[in-house]
Amino acid sequence: MRFETAKKQFGQHFLREDAIAQRVAESLTHHGGYRRVIEVGPGTGALTKHLLSRSDMDLTCVEVDAAAATQLRSALPEVEGKLVMGDFLRLDLKNMVEGSFAVIGNFPYNISTQIVFKVLEHRDHCTEVVGMFQKEVADRLCAPPGSKTYGITSVLAQAWYRMEILFYVEPSSFIPPPKVRSAVIRMQRNDVAQLPCDERLFFTVVKSAFGQRRKTLHNALKAHGGFAKGVPEQFARQRAEQLSVDDFVILTQAAAQKASA
Repeated sequence: MRFETAKKQFGQHFLREDAIAQRVAESLTHHGGYRRVIEVGPGTGALTKHLLSRSDMDLTCVEVDAAAATQLRSALPEVEGKLVMGDFLRLDLKNMVEGSFAVIGNFPYNISTQIVFKVLEHRDHCTEVVGMFQKEVADRLCAPPGSKTYGITSVLAQAWYRMEILFYVEPSSFIPPPKVRSAVIRMQRNDVAQLPCDERLFFTVVKSAFGQRRKTLHNALKAHGGFAKGVPEQFARQRAEQLSVDDFVILTQAAAQKASA
């Protein structure tokens, strides 16, 4: 398949090293017992061919670029019947697959964070994710509390998934080479069926707390629905980046109690 067809508007950087593609494919572990695997943006099929060779998986490829899909069918005829044309972010995954599933891909960097949020929407069914991300985004997703890169996506992803950086990939491994290093991460669904708080409010509190991350929580939350008045004393003088997922649960519970008072 021709690498020169990469399109900037789709954030395409095609993986050129077969050994790396194979390593990414082999990083799926069947965590949660799934068979169905959704590959986002198969592109040249570098990863696809290794996924197709696994008899323990039922593969569905989602491609938004019609030209890439045509080339993919030509290079890998066995993908016929497994290729869905469309924007992954707009697809109704519940109707597309039944039961638990995994998501994998050399994710387009311009939508990689949105892919994570799409996964979070389907956290009851998506039990594992293996993806290629821009290193900065991967580091942020996996960052621990107290880290400078710890933020909204860190908290929300880690609330429902165990996050792990598997390995880093150099720009020279892609055509065209991106201007940044990349990283492959694995997300595995944890044992939290439901947070012990209002989950919608949890999202709101986390996003509000990081809205002004340089300020203490008491000051950062002043402008957001009166949350500041419900901040537990032990958190009031801390900044958002210092709180763990469990701390944000406590903060959300306090905000809910204040709202109902």
